[in-house]
Amino acid sequence: MKLSLFGQRYAGPSGTRQLMEDLGSALDGSRDVLMLGGGNPSHIPEVEALFRERMQALVGDPKRFAHVIGDYDSPQGEREFLDAIAALLRREYGWDLSRRNIALTNGSQSAFFLLFNMFGGACADGRRQRILLPMTPEYIGYADVGLSDGMFTARRPAIEMLDDHLFKYHVDLRNLAVNDDIGAICVSRPTNPTGNVVSDAELAALSDLSRHHDIPLIVDGAYGTPFPHIIFSDATPLWNEHVILCLSLSKIGLPGLRTGIVVASEAVIDALTGMNAVLNLATGSMGAALVCDMVASGEILRVSREQVMPYYQRKAEETLGWLRKELDGCPYRIHKPEGAIFLWLWFPELPITSAELYARLKARGVVVLSGHHFFPGLEEDWRHRHECLRMTYAQDADVVRRGVAIIAEEVKRAYADRRQLVV
Repeated sequence: MKLSLFGQRYAGPSGTRQLMEDLGSALDGSRDVLMLGGGNPSHIPEVEALFRERMQALVGDPKRFAHVIGDYDSPQGEREFLDAIAALLRREYGWDLSRRNIALTNGSQSAFFLLFNMFGGACADGRRQRILLPMTPEYIGYADVGLSDGMFTARRPAIEMLDDHLFKYHVDLRNLAVNDDIGAICVSRPTNPTGNVVSDAELAALSDLSRHHDIPLIVDGAYGTPFPHIIFSDATPLWNEHVILCLSLSKIGLPGLRTGIVVASEAVIDALTGMNAVLNLATGSMGAALVCDMVASGEILRVSREQVMPYYQRKAEETLGWLRKELDGCPYRIHKPEGAIFLWLWFPELPITSAELYARLKARGVVVLSGHHFFPGLEEDWRHRHECLRMTYAQDADVVRRGVAIIAEEVKRAYADRRQLVV
């Protein structure tokens, strides 16, 4: 089979493909796997019960149901839902926007494919633009979406050491230069994989930087505000004409409905609408139809803040306790859990690479993600990227607890093997 360059680029191995294939293998029951590597949200009973009620109401309305499954929406997205999102954001944050500032995509990953290739890559004047990631590690899903090589450039973070084996990354603003080839800046908040929440001051500085250079700041809010609000620290959302805010219905508990939401200037939304028309004809209708009333009433905010966020915060604290107990006696650091559904583990001077540790754990039925996948665009060979793991705590407590114990066993074995070699 002779593939084009496009085919070769996207049909081959990638970190994202490995992640999703591991996840699919675990969920289909074909193997006895402790799945601590994927980004699948928890099945929160109270939240799922609410969505089940909304689905039953939708099916019980013959006219509405027939429209949702039988009619194309606009390539911008279902208009009633767009109006509801705009009204919610105006009411909550005072943002001056309307339906014309919002578009839907078939999931956040689709949105980033469109946005990154809109602002990065080859230009008509012969220049090549890149996407600046001001702080790595960053989301694994960014790495493979560029239609050309060298799409990203990234900067190392400043690292703050905290008590109780914790640490925190910060944007190193003093050393953050925006060169002429930068087409956009992108940051996730909370950050996947680390659970880091960029501070309001850091976000404001990045916004000022984007405005100064007349480029967009893309904020990946898939885990953030206003929903699903999986944030355990203070964080004020930001939007203006230079900010592109990307939201999602996945992490509130609807990953199967593939509904991404982009809030941006009218010019960006118009461009996304055109791209949607060509690539998808229209976006899927089910997610928008299912939660439209919840958005219009503001109930989606209550569910996020009173049910989703506390649920994950409890699980994060519980998992942190297990890790501290099991890893006692060996070198380790854990990024301060401030949001998202992951813990980021750092093993300083780890004698083996995180990729090898991943392989050892997978052989024992524990699937995590090797840290080296999460540094797209970082050109320097930084040892730190080979000393880290991402694990999710969104699975059932027994799965997470057993997985943590095996992770600790393998890490301790790696350090013990090095000590024996030294002796």
